[in-house]
Amino acid sequence: MTEPRRAYLGLGSNLGDRRIILREAVAAVPEVVAVSPVYETDPVGGPEQGAFLNIVVELETRRSPRELLELCRELEAAAGRVRVVRWGPRTLDVDVLLVGDEVVDEEDLTVPHPRMADRNFVMVPLLDLDPDLDVPGYDPETAIGAVTNLGPL
Repeated sequence: MTEPRRAYLGLGSNLGDRRIILREAVAAVPEVVAVSPVYETDPVGGPEQGAFLNIVVELETRRSPRELLELCRELEAAAGRVRVVRWGPRTLDVDVLLVGDEVVDEEDLTVPHPRMADRNFVMVPLLDLDPDLDVPGYDPETAIGAVTNLGPL
């Protein structure tokens, strides 16, 4: 059996009651050991749409990156996510950011998340949970997405 390890998921919502959607998603994951503050961010890329609420959750899990991706998809489906437009508005978006020190490069799954170092709305809450985390290429001055801390979930 795999030893438990730290994993991080990024969650965002910009449709419906965003805070409740995030709370329900976090409550559905039994391995959560920490939740970042909530950040409001303007959308990056995609069509015109409303602001997102973003958080990062820290897990202590034995799940593989693939099992975590399946969990992300289940959480999105439970929140009623419908994929119509790439990077369009969504009730819930959940991404696998890191799983221990594992590296995965598959068609539908890349770990560490390939664009997280470019996005303040991922990195700021991630670093709230693990300030000593070294993410190559992250520069808060050049990463996209201004963030506003709204406090705890």
